[in-house]
Amino acid sequence: MDNAITRANGVPSATADGTDDALYRKISRRIIPFLFICYVVSFLDRINIGFAQLQLKQDLGFTDAMYGLGAGIFYIGYVLFEVPSNLLLAKYGARRSFVRIMLLWGAASVAMMFVATPTQFYVLRFLLGVFEAGFFPGIVLYLTYWFPPRRRASVMSIFFAGVMVAGVLGGLLSGWIMRDMAGILGMKGWQWMFVIEGAPALVLAVVGHFWLQDYPRDVPWLSTAEKARLAADLGEGSITAAGGHASAAGLRNPRVYVFAFVYFAMTAATLTLNFWMPLMIRDFGVSDVVQVSLYTVIPNAIGAVGLLFIAGRADRRASHPRYFALCATGGAVALAALTTHPASLVAALALLSTATVLLFAALPIFWAIPTTYLSAEARAGGIAVISSVGITSGIVSPWAIGRIKTATGSMDDALYILSGLIVLSVFVLLAAVRKRAQEAAA
Repeated sequence: MDNAITRANGVPSATADGTDDALYRKISRRIIPFLFICYVVSFLDRINIGFAQLQLKQDLGFTDAMYGLGAGIFYIGYVLFEVPSNLLLAKYGARRSFVRIMLLWGAASVAMMFVATPTQFYVLRFLLGVFEAGFFPGIVLYLTYWFPPRRRASVMSIFFAGVMVAGVLGGLLSGWIMRDMAGILGMKGWQWMFVIEGAPALVLAVVGHFWLQDYPRDVPWLSTAEKARLAADLGEGSITAAGGHASAAGLRNPRVYVFAFVYFAMTAATLTLNFWMPLMIRDFGVSDVVQVSLYTVIPNAIGAVGLLFIAGRADRRASHPRYFALCATGGAVALAALTTHPASLVAALALLSTATVLLFAALPIFWAIPTTYLSAEARAGGIAVISSVGITSGIVSPWAIGRIKTATGSMDDALYILSGLIVLSVFVLLAAVRKRAQEAAA
């Protein structure tokens, strides 16, 4: 059906396939930059423990296994509260949900400065997960109110680039804060890092209260014709464009759990890069904490640029499963190659950068796939299930890798396991997509 709206109706003309670049540029300029900044801050507050460990473990006498458990326990709280949080967002709106989430996670992140014992470390990491739960799946759901499936990989790639930006900021700021602010007001460098990097979430919560609107129908910056054009393009005006109701239907869809396994494998790999990259670089022979932090900028910066390009290409080619398979398999090979312990720092960083760009590029491409299989009613629950079940890797992988490294003194076995898991997830996803195509053709 031709959904084109003429210029006489106040909306730029669109091609027969429903494309309206001007409309989506307008939407993107309004909602994406703010959400991007919020997501960067959220991910920085989640992963800055990877930089803090360079001092915190020695200051507090924590082992690698204790650190791994603390890094992973975040995801227990995250998983337990992710589905309820996303259903509440669908019911009560994005603005109130995002403001609540940012206020609470910001407070928990700042409170990390008071950690003195393993128990306190575990409790605060758990609470950080509880408070942040729902933010990422909330963004995924919120974006389905504004963008049709053919544009979602490109849009989601911006947020996964935010992960890379968080890594860059962490590399640039964390090392400097921990080294140069140590001793000020009697505080350790890692304590200052938690305060400085946690406070922005509190400010963003206040800004979000005034900036965000729940649904396209609520915004004053779209004309009536533009709202109608968006609803027609989404094809789900009664729910996504108009802001209907939440449903738990997605929890009963078996395909959701297949996607959740794939997401489990991918997040296990990317979280390994997030939490262990500083230590991996130190094992390459870099000892100074600031130099370690700066070297983490290289794979993160390359990853941010690369994933935007790859995800955009996947959207243009409308070939998300194939691009996902290529990226995930290539990333698995690069991870496995790190176990060869390259002789030079340049070679090691090249492999680390390759793994980073390919594995992180696979994530936004992945999210363009399940959102096309879920009805609007089932989307809130289904997205949250995929995210929460998949992110349980965050409970398992940091702890398991910490135990493996403590027992063997090396991450080689962990990297082999992760590589195999990624390759398995590729076969599972391709099989699920092929089965769906066969069902549709029958």
